[in-house]
Amino acid sequence: MAGNVREFTDANFDSEVVKSAEPVLVDFWAPWCGPCRQLTPLIEQLAVENAGSVKVGKVNIDDNPGAAQQYGVNSIPTVMVFQNGEVTERFVGVQMQMKAKLQQALDAVK
Repeated sequence: MAGNVREFTDANFDSEVVKSAEPVLVDFWAPWCGPCRQLTPLIEQLAVENAGSVKVGKVNIDDNPGAAQQYGVNSIPTVMVFQNGEVTERFVGVQMQMKAKLQQALDAVK
């Protein structure tokens, strides 16, 4: 994973995401998921461009099914924006203008 993109796990999800003082973008993904891999460079760009104001990370749902279950992730990729422990935005699948939509969601919470 790129240096600015963190790895969130079932063990650290609460401390890294739910209790985070800064907004958090979370990408729920799996290595076998083609659209997830397609989204990876975009997530890495957002991490670099928002460094210092937003925490960006990924949850491998195969290795960490707890967080995915808790937040009702039924298909991947699912990207969520958290602020103060609450989901403020949820995006499912790869969408047109995905980077612009995610950046807009991040700008709304930072």
